[in-house]
This record gives sequence, C-alpha cells and structure tokens, in this order.
Amino acid sequence: MIFNILKKADTNVKSFIVTGTSSGIGKAICGALIKKKLHVVGVNRNSTSGMFDSGYYKSYQIDLANVKTLHQDLENLLKENNQIRGLISCAGVGTFGSIENFSLKQIEQALKINLLSHIALTRYIVPVLKKLNSGDLIYIGSEAALEGSKHGSLYSAAKFGLRGFTQSIRAEVANKNIRVMLVNPGMVRTNFFNQLSFEPGFDTKNSIPIADIVKVVINILEVSQNASVDEIIVNPIVKKVTKKTIDSGKGLFSE
Repeated sequence: MIFNILKKADTNVKSFIVTGTSSGIGKAICGALIKKKLHVVGVNRNSTSGMFDSGYYKSYQIDLANVKTLHQDLENLLKENNQIRGLISCAGVGTFGSIENFSLKQIEQALKINLLSHIALTRYIVPVLKKLNSGDLIYIGSEAALEGSKHGSLYSAAKFGLRGFTQSIRAEVANKNIRVMLVNPGMVRTNFFNQLSFEPGFDTKNSIPIADIVKVVINILEVSQNASVDEIIVNPIVKKVTKKTIDSGKGLFSE
C-alpha cells in the first residue's frame, strides 16, 4: 500500500518529516529547513499548526507512543504527502531516576517514545525511499548512547538501542542510496531539563547552543550524495552538571 503513494510524486519537491517539532531541537530544525525553502511535515503529540507562518510547513498531531493508532496515522500522513524525501527524528523524553522508582507503565512509555517511535517511523518511510532509490534518515540520539550513567538506565537503554538500530538499518539500505545518520548531542539547554533534578552548568561552555545542533543537521544534509556522515558526537567544551532542588525520576519530560 505504501508503494502506491509514489505514483504521483513531484520529484522537484523535497519534504522532510520532522518529529518533536513543538519545541527545542525539533522546532529549531524545522525553522532552518523552512528558511531553505524545504517543505516540512511536522509530527508532534500536540498540535503545532500555526507555529510557522509558512506554506512550507504542515502539521500532524500524532501520538508516537500510541501503537494502536500509529499504523493508520502514518499511513494517512504518507498518503497525503507523496513527496517525502527524508526523516529527521527528534522526538524524545528525559527519564531519569532509580529504576525501582518507575512503574512498568512509565518504563513502557519511555521506551515507546525514545526507541519504538523511531523504529516505527523508519518502518513506514523506508519503503518510500527505497522506491525513490535515495533519501536521508537522520536521528537525534544522545551522548547517553555511548556510556551509561547513574540514574540514566532507562534513557541510556533507549539511546543505546537507537544507536544499534541505526547501524543495522544503514547496512540494510545502503544499496538503495539511503543515508542513515545519527547525531549524539551532549547537554543542549532546552526545556528538556525543566522538570529534571539537574541541568547544564551556568557557564555557556557547559551546554551546546541549539543553533549548533541545527547547523550539524543542515551540514549533514548538504554533504555530497556520494558521502554520508554516519555518526557524529557533539559535546560542550566543559562538561558540568548543576543539581536542582526538585525531585525527578517519577515522570516523563519532553525534550
């Protein structure tokens, strides 16, 4: 069924699905793509229609953690947007705390958003890109994909999983000229930390500006189609964490 949406595709139009577009990295990437006159199909749990006053932006309200509705939601999105050329998957939640403090429901929810949503999106867009024999899949990971940390078991489990997933998918689609790229940022000062018990240090050297992550993504896209930046790690010059007084580990907090 997915293959049929390409019959009337306009090969002169380039659209990217971007997730997590309501704030932070996802929102900033959308703005950068729109400035380059690339069409963006924004996917977010909450509606983002009207966020960008541009004919280049189209909003879809989709709960990526709801596996019961995700199949139909993604089928509809691809049917209505037959010019998709890539995915920039930014959706995620910060989940930190001692493992015994999480309910099984919270664990399931965290893994659905931080890992399953990326896998599900890929499952639906890969057949489209294979038919085109080209495309880009970019995932926003984390430094937590490289090394586990105290109270970061759930977050690292998902990010390690995402890293392994991208490595495997890269091998699967390389012969179809589809590039698979993973960006692993260190601490970026966004609302990701609003309800967590820690945040980057107050010095500007302790966090990465959102604009720098956007530049990385845009530069990756602009690399020659004969080359692929498989994985990149971006860290602040000086890593420092400041503790806050609020409690964490009892909920899910959006990036």
